[in-house]
Amino acid sequence: MTFWKSLGTCVLASLALVMPAAKAQDIVVGQVAPLSGVLASTGAQMVLGGRIYFDHINSKGGIHGAKIRQVVMDDAYKVDETVRLTQELLARPEVVALYGFAGTANVGKLLADGVLEQGGAALVAPYTGGEPLRSPFNPWIYHVRAGYADEAEHMVQQVTTLGMNRVAVMYQDDGFGKAGLVGVEAALAKRGLKLTVAAGYERNTDKVDDAVKKIKASDAQAIIMISINKPTAAFIKRYRESGGGAQLYNISVVDPAELVKLAGLKNAHGLGISQVVPYPYMPNLPVIREYQALLAKHAPNELVNYTSFEQFLGAKVLVEALRRAGPKPTRAKVAKALETLGAYDLGGVTVNYSPDNRVGSRYVEVTVIGSTGKLLK
Repeated sequence: MTFWKSLGTCVLASLALVMPAAKAQDIVVGQVAPLSGVLASTGAQMVLGGRIYFDHINSKGGIHGAKIRQVVMDDAYKVDETVRLTQELLARPEVVALYGFAGTANVGKLLADGVLEQGGAALVAPYTGGEPLRSPFNPWIYHVRAGYADEAEHMVQQVTTLGMNRVAVMYQDDGFGKAGLVGVEAALAKRGLKLTVAAGYERNTDKVDDAVKKIKASDAQAIIMISINKPTAAFIKRYRESGGGAQLYNISVVDPAELVKLAGLKNAHGLGISQVVPYPYMPNLPVIREYQALLAKHAPNELVNYTSFEQFLGAKVLVEALRRAGPKPTRAKVAKALETLGAYDLGGVTVNYSPDNRVGSRYVEVTVIGSTGKLLK
């Protein structure tokens, strides 16, 4: 069965609320991802990154003789669906861990409702940098990426170093966007500056016309976008076509290829994007070489992508915890293995967890969409 047929089968099963029973010897990992809706292309890459590593481990005999089974369900980036599907996964005793969810508001609702605590399952590598998921300390979530506050600090540092002090923010009006907005405001405040203007847009839409007008009227020198692919592309296109000339930045959760496709190269060229994992296009680290080789082997029609690489790293963290949990792992054993992982080298990228730390990395750098549409360091 091909990867995409397998993925499609998982999605259809989730929509029908039917999941085939796992084999007794399987190690079952549950993933809720946005495979439809505004974040569908990102969700597909999230699933792909884990899939190629789990397939690799299974091809080598699995873990302690057991194969990993990745059960994927589609929440369409809708908060209530995330909660419902997570509860459904956790009702299955064979699910020993959760992996790779998306959305600050989505994961935040799981915390607010006590879903992870009640289920007793760790969530590894969520695709979000929201500070409310990190502070105050929460024991159930193991972050592989830096937080949005770290990304905001890095972008503001670059902006102000270049002499730009009038900074605007375009943000998604939910927990994700507000977390990034707070991060930018804090980074500016450290430098004695205030935000020029903030303009939000409605979640699960690309209705950004009001944000374009508000920010263009502010005469900002730099605009930091806390937004996902479609609304980001819509803003870039309309802002540039209206004559806006500010330097544009976006937080790490966007796909540059998708932005170029939707906004047009002329408009997207020069966009700065913060990144929370190393540049995956250059095989200068063992883990990048491994990722590229396994992508070519298990998904030969897929291209190198930041999102799939980030989730590949998350899958490596989870697999090591499953290995340390021993034969027939339980939720409690996997959580304990993660908590005591310490400094763990994934192949030139190190994560570090402990009983009082769940933020594995604070790595951030800024990349730029070049004149040919490719992402440059």
